[in-house]
Amino acid sequence: MPNIKPISDLRNYNEVLRDCENGEPVFLTKNGRGKYVILDIAEYEKQQTIIKLISKLSEADEAIKTGDEWQTLDDIKRSLGV
Repeated sequence: MPNIKPISDLRNYNEVLRDCENGEPVFLTKNGRGKYVILDIAEYEKQQTIIKLISKLSEADEAIKTGDEWQTLDDIKRSLGV
């Protein structure tokens, strides 16, 4: 269940930060609408790593579809000096 709090709860920011430590983001609302997300730095870094990985996989998938950047076994052997 998402952890949603009004932005006014930041007056007691220690409690809000404690909620972030549970591995879940805290969603802050302003005037009843979603406005901000507070996230533990380790979780943020994990998400950024996943985004980069998905981006690289997407690039590789596109290269396979278009046939770009393919090398023959002989080309690879030549580049390795074998």
